[in-house]
Order: sequence, then C-alpha cells, then structure tokens
Amino acid sequence: MAWLENCLCGTLNVVSRFFRSAGIGTVFCLLFAVSGGTAFAAAPVNSALEPLMAYQGTWQVTRTGGGATAKPDRLVNRCMALGIYFVCDQSVNDKPTALLVFLSAGQPGHYHTQSILPEGRATGLDDLQISGNRWTFTSRRHLGGNTTYFRNTNVFTDANHIHFENAQSPNGKDWTVQESGDETRLSR
Repeated sequence: MAWLENCLCGTLNVVSRFFRSAGIGTVFCLLFAVSGGTAFAAAPVNSALEPLMAYQGTWQVTRTGGGATAKPDRLVNRCMALGIYFVCDQSVNDKPTALLVFLSAGQPGHYHTQSILPEGRATGLDDLQISGNRWTFTSRRHLGGNTTYFRNTNVFTDANHIHFENAQSPNGKDWTVQESGDETRLSR
C-alpha cells in the first residue's frame, strides 16, 4: 500500500500508517480527496455515474410536521467521481455525517452504496434504484436476531427540489413512514 503514503505526499505518513493498520487506508484517501486534498484530480464523471451529480450542492431540509419552532437543517454534499466510484462528503449543519460511496451495479439506474461514518465505520452494503425522477434507497439491518428494512424515497420535483420519505418495515413489505419532508437546493 505504498500508494497510500504517496497519495498523502509524505506529510501524513504517521496518520496513514495508523489508518492502514486499522484497515481503512483507502477510506482515508477517499476522505482526503473529497475534502479538498490536492493529491487527486477529480475524474470525469462516466455516464453510469452522471445522474448522481444531482446530489451536489447545499440543500435546506425541512421536515413535515416539525411545528412552527422547527428549524430546517442545512445539508451539504460535496461530490465527485473517483475512478469507478462516485463519492459525496456529506455534512449536516456544518457537522460531518458520512462519506457516501456509490458504485454502478451494472444495470442502468442501479447502484450499490455504502455510508462511511466519521469514526470510520461503514454502515453496510445498500442499494439505490433511480427510475426517472424517483430515487429509492433500500437497506436492511440485523439487530438482536431481527431484521429491519429501510426505504428512503427521494422524488426530484425539479433539479432543485426533492420530496423525501423515510420508511421502515419488519418484513420488507409492510412499510411505516418515519419521516418526510422537502429539500431545496441553495447552491451547487
């Protein structure tokens, strides 16, 4: 993994050795690249990953039913193509929340996704299906002998507006909406 030390231009060798020994050196390089590092140049977005650029930018997130005192969140997605991957460094209200990694699943509009949390933990392999203006993220988590299914549906009403709905299911068939709302792009 000498490429890891080279990608960080030698100044972060101590840090790279730590991350390499922890098994997440590649994740560190991705974080470094997305967060503005100069060791990588953004690759041109290939046609399979191009639709994902719709996430790029700063968004105001307003949840339905939050009441008059609820304040909207500020979501920032800094996205780029990186080889065969598409990554978005995501923060909410100026706090880092995840590095979203997308990989084409070989069929038009179908992607595998992985969220890597700030402490370096990955949440598990998930899926995204894009059908026109509807993006459906699906995942499942196994906890205490039970499986819970999750579905996040984003409907782009235009290039700068998304209506979202997050639902949960004990069996992948009967869904209960946990939250919904709207996102408005403030800038690219």
